[in-house]
Amino acid sequence: MTIRTTCIGAYPKPDYIEIGNFAESDEQEEGVTRAFTYTQDNASQVPEELLIRATRAAIEDQLACGIDIPTDGEQRRENYIHYHCRNLEGIDFVNLTNKVHRNGAAVADLPTVRARVEPRGGHFLDRDYRVAQQFSDRPVKLTVPGPLSIIDTTANVYYPSERNLAFDLADSLNYEIRALAEAGCKYIQVDEPLFVRKVDDALDYGIECLDRCFDGVPADVTRVMHMCCGYPGHIDDEDYLKADPDRYFELARAVDQSSVDQVSIEDAHCLNELSLLENFRRSAVILGVVTIASSRIETSEYIQQRLELALRHIDAERLLAAPDCGLMMLGRELAMAKLDNMCRAAHSIVQS
Repeated sequence: MTIRTTCIGAYPKPDYIEIGNFAESDEQEEGVTRAFTYTQDNASQVPEELLIRATRAAIEDQLACGIDIPTDGEQRRENYIHYHCRNLEGIDFVNLTNKVHRNGAAVADLPTVRARVEPRGGHFLDRDYRVAQQFSDRPVKLTVPGPLSIIDTTANVYYPSERNLAFDLADSLNYEIRALAEAGCKYIQVDEPLFVRKVDDALDYGIECLDRCFDGVPADVTRVMHMCCGYPGHIDDEDYLKADPDRYFELARAVDQSSVDQVSIEDAHCLNELSLLENFRRSAVILGVVTIASSRIETSEYIQQRLELALRHIDAERLLAAPDCGLMMLGRELAMAKLDNMCRAAHSIVQS
């Protein structure tokens, strides 16, 4: 067998898709590494045929590079968190609140939780999955933001504690995740980069919320969780305050004992001590082997060497290769060059 490959979520959007994201601001606030403005552009302003076209292109690019488990590329999303939040009651997208977040790495005007959070009614990710899966003969993975990461990228003025909010968010996410599974999606990923920034909260209630997100999901669905160390403001930004990857050692055993089947971690931006992988005794590890905010293209030889080192600590059946996180910052040409080298490396390693 060879090492399987996947992507994490976002893929570069084509020019004909004008959907906003966090935009870096010229303003810098004291004590904050980077300031962001929040944009409210979203997929409702883009013709459906263009969203479908972009989704197809993102999937076809991944398949052309050799990705075994592609994503829909999140082409409909202004960012991976707020797209989902727009489908929840209780979150105000008009009256924003200024907040320092990402453990002080950024400041932004954010949507505000002003009432109990619950599903708005109906579903939306099952549609996204059905659109995407028609363009692939391989299973397409869909992604969902986790409770702690939603909390960090919104402002709470309603709930008495973040813990209370987290469990209502988990129940609301579970409502959508179950529908996604019923639609036939076999790989569902919950993104929780805040685990690495807020380890105490992750261990206190974050993992319990993660399990609640997947409650009732059939056994034939692979439950994936992703915890990267954060995005910079722009490509080749060397000064961005990322989370400390050593926090993975504090989280690994607890996450491995959860209901999750696959755990995605960074290893390209900052190399881990690969004995870390030995802490994942049950779950598979999706190892980030190419950077997502650097114009440097990792060679297939380098990636292969890193994967072979990883195999000293985990068996091939439980190791997958991926980028550190989503590829939205790179542009199509650079993203494909990195994915192509990654797949060449992973698929060249043959284990009996």
